[in-house]
Parts: sequence; structure tokens; C-alpha cells
Amino acid sequence: MKKILFTLLALSLAACSRPAADRLLFEGKAVSGVTVTVREEPATAGMTLRTVAFVNTGSAPLRVDAMETSRTEISGTEVWSFQPTSTADRQDWVLPVPDGFYQRNYLGMNGSDYGGGIPMVTLWTRTDNRSVGVAEPALRLVSMPVQRKGNRTWACIRQDFDTPVELQPGDTLCAVKQFTLTGEGDFFQPLRTFAQYMETAYGFTPPVSPDDAFEPVWCAWGYERTFTVDEVIGTLPKVVELGFKWVDVDDGYQRCEGDWQANDRIGPDGMRRMTDAIHAAGLKAKLWWAPMAADPESELAREHPELLLVQQDGSHEDISWWDSWYLSPVNPHTHAYTAELVDLFLKDWNFDGFKLDGQHLNLSAPDYNPASGLSRPEEACERHPEFFRSLYDRAQADKPGAVVQICPCGCAVNFFYLPYMNQAVASDPTSSAQVRMKRKAYAALCPDLAYYADHVELTDGGLDFPSQIGVGGIIGTKFTWPEPNPDATQNGGSLLTPEKEALLRKWVPIYTDKMLSKGVYLNLYDYGFDKPEAHVIQKDGAMYYAFYAPQWDGQPITLRGLENRTYTVTEYTADPPRTYTLDGAHPVISPVFEGNYLIEVK
Repeated sequence: MKKILFTLLALSLAACSRPAADRLLFEGKAVSGVTVTVREEPATAGMTLRTVAFVNTGSAPLRVDAMETSRTEISGTEVWSFQPTSTADRQDWVLPVPDGFYQRNYLGMNGSDYGGGIPMVTLWTRTDNRSVGVAEPALRLVSMPVQRKGNRTWACIRQDFDTPVELQPGDTLCAVKQFTLTGEGDFFQPLRTFAQYMETAYGFTPPVSPDDAFEPVWCAWGYERTFTVDEVIGTLPKVVELGFKWVDVDDGYQRCEGDWQANDRIGPDGMRRMTDAIHAAGLKAKLWWAPMAADPESELAREHPELLLVQQDGSHEDISWWDSWYLSPVNPHTHAYTAELVDLFLKDWNFDGFKLDGQHLNLSAPDYNPASGLSRPEEACERHPEFFRSLYDRAQADKPGAVVQICPCGCAVNFFYLPYMNQAVASDPTSSAQVRMKRKAYAALCPDLAYYADHVELTDGGLDFPSQIGVGGIIGTKFTWPEPNPDATQNGGSLLTPEKEALLRKWVPIYTDKMLSKGVYLNLYDYGFDKPEAHVIQKDGAMYYAFYAPQWDGQPITLRGLENRTYTVTEYTADPPRTYTLDGAHPVISPVFEGNYLIEVK
């Protein structure tokens, strides 16, 4: 019998009446002849922990193919949701819930290389907020489905069994430990409460980023995979002139995924020649790397099959973006091989940190490779973060303060590896709204974690600097100069035109002067219901408000969080900046703007 997500125990729990929220299912129908036992205990403000078990109190075996627990329901004509799971379409984590909506929100693999996420969902209206999630020390392969019919929207924890469970008379089937949360507002406070609980209960300490992790970034990805060492070095004078402090050397230096030695185009001394030039210019260097990936034709895959993840049918798990195979994340051979690469990159090549990239970083399938030494294949999923802990610890040992960024390429970040990174990223956003939304989510999870807003070229129109800066993101770009790489496919969006250079000369100094990325994100506005969309950063005794809307025609906006005193308001992104005074007893403004309105209030 499969024992992946459940444990059969003869528990002696006090029986209680069976709530409609907790049920066993077989072939889509509720299973009869069971008694549910529930233990509930308060954890923190508004949060209740739940332990749910089903006992077969009948005289015959029962077949079970799923269980649904902790169903939480909210009523309203307009409902918003936080649904942080990962699928190939890289959808928004925050979205409205229309009538007829259904989303499974499975935390396991939703494709060959998309999986993982944050183990909770939140539903909210203007007046109510309900969350449900998993309170376990590791990721569990459960779903958190959200569904709406009419004015009723609900979510629950669902565990599906590939092979139906035979529940014998007297046996007990236990659900994962879970929680419910009630409150008000949007997803920020429930997410913050969950993160604080996980720190207290299981030691998931949120990372604190080093100061240089907040500095602006130029990435060589504008030259794409056929970049040359001379192209990167030739761009450095402009990088310095425009005020950037980091150079990210991106994909294309390696022989192939898995064989991470420099290829013939880069040359045997090319990587060190680049870092020497970067450091001589007063800059720091990060290296792009897709760990846990090996091309089928790589020397690594051919000569070291003991590192590869093996699926139940004997095949290797595919990483679709690079046509690569997964390495097992918990295999000791993988850890040893990865440590050697960290030494090569940080010591021999002298990089100062990493841009770890790929949706496959978020999770893998269960691993059936005997060389991995697992007692259960599912340990590969549950212990997945051990890979990042090993890599992060080695990086800090090699170069204390090394910046380690994890970019899961549009996936909702796997909560359980957050302690083993010190720079988050907007992760290939599909819109400016995603840049802003993800910043709010990371601020709730890890208040002191640097948040890189990714290349500005990925924002709406490719130039939405206010969506990077206003929410406390780190500014970044991938411009090429003075010419594009003739073999690159997106030259038009990356070439540093005079118009784009003028914008960089405006926005980079604003970023470095204000450094809102080091401020404190304040949860003062509801992401779904408050219009315009609003974000607030507190820093150095000032409040920085950022408002976003396609068009705002002077409707009144209340500046929340102010005291009963007189303030000076500065439109610090205007040309030239404009100021006016504001009475804190009546903090209402009526701006007219298109796209964004950013102000400093002192």
C-alpha cells in the first residue's frame, strides 16, 4: 500500500461529530462508515492548527482515493485570492475568483519541470479574509483547490492517492498537519503569519541580505548565448558610467548543461579575464548557472549516471527549457559534484555570487535511483531544499557574503528553500503587475531579503522603471553597447538607444539615492480592492507611496499611515521634482497621472 502522504495508525483520539469540512472520497463520492477525529489548537493571532484523522468504525474494508480537509468558505460577489503554485503558463499568484472558477493548486509536479510553491491559499473580500494551508516541516504532495459557485468560494487541503487506500476496520488515516487563518485585508498578513509560524515551529529563519545584494544590476543577457568575452568587457565603461554595480554573466559560457567548463568561444582563460576586468572597473560579478541540470549528451550524464534522477518507469526527468535531465537533489554524489563547481566558480574564476536559474529548481519528481540512498522516493521532494542549503553553505565558506539568487523562472517560489538564498528575483515576470505583486509576497515572507526586479526590459513596454523602484525592487537591465550581438534574437529590445540611456540616467540615480529596496514594506493597502494599486515603503523617517493605474483623473486618495502633523510631499520622479504640504489630519491627495505616481512624504 502506498504510504506517501498518509500514515495508518491506531490512534486513540477523542471522537467528535463529523464536520462537513473533512471527508474521505472514493470515485468522487463521500465515503460512509468512518468517524473523523479532529484536534485543534491556537497557534498565533487568527491561526488555528488542525490534526485530522479518519477511523474506519465499520466491519468491512473501505476504499479511499482522496481526502479533503479544512474546507474554508467565504461569501461575496467579488473575491480575490492568493494561489501560489507553479504551472507552465506562469500565471499570477494573486488573481480574482470569478463564478465557475476552479484551480487545483497542486504542490507537486504540474509538468516535467514545474512544481512546488507556498503551502497556503488565501481568499478575501472587502470585509473578510480566510486562509488554509499545510503546517509541516517539509513540502507535501498535496493540493489546495479553490472553487467558486455563485457567491460561495471555498478552498481546502486535498490529498489524492494514485492507488486507492484500503482502510481496514479499526484503521486510521491521517491527513497532513494543517491550519486555518482568519483576518482581514489581502494576502500579506496571512502570509506573514504563516512565515512567522514556520520560523517558530520549525526554524525556517528568513534570510538577511548583505548590503551589496541591494546594488543595481547590469546583466550580459542582452548579448544572449553567443556573447563574447570582449563584448562583456567592452560594455563595462558604460555600465560604470550609468551607475550599475553588478555584472551578471549569463547563459552561454558553458560547454553544455552539466559540463560547466568554459567552451571554446570563451577560451580557457576567458572567465577569469572577465572577472578580473569587472573587478578592475570597481564592479562585482555574478555567474548564471542552472544547477541540477545535465544534458543527455553531456559528459556528466554519460559518465556519472549515479547523479541522475530516475523516475518510477526508469526514465530520466526532463527539463523542457534546456532539453536536459534532472540531477537528484538529495543524492550525495550530486552534492559533492556541486560543491566542486562552487569552488571553481568562486575561487578559480573569482565570481562574487550566483544567479541560479530554471523552473526545475523549484521541485523535482520522486527519485527511484538506488544511488540516492532514499528510504522513500518522495524524499527527493521533501528534502529538495537540502541541495540549496549545501550549495549556499559552500558558497559562504568560499566567499563570505556571496550573493546567491534563485530564479525559478516564473514559478511560485518553493517556500522551503527560502533560508538558503539572499537575493530574490521577480523571476521572468510576464507583466509589471507581477513585478509589484511578487515584491509584496516576498516582503511578507522575508522582510530583510533583497528583491531584484529583474531586467526592466521584461516590464510593460520594456521601460517601466517606476514598477521596479516604487515597490522597493532593485533596478536591473540587460542593455548592449555600443552594438548588439549580431547572433542574438532580441537585439531591438536590448540595444542602448539614446532614448533608453536618457531614462537610465534618470532612474538609476533615483534608485541609488532613495534605495527603497532597503526600506520596510508597510501593508497599508489591499492589493485587490483598493484603487489605485498602492504600495508603501518606510525608510529613514520618510514614507514613500507608489500608486499605479492606467489612468487616474484626480479622484481622491487617502495616504494611510500618517500622523496628525504637517508633511512635505515631494513628487521625486517628476522633472523637476515638485513639492507641496499636506495636513496629516486630513491626508487626502487628488493626483492626475498615467501609469504611476510616486511620492516621498516627510
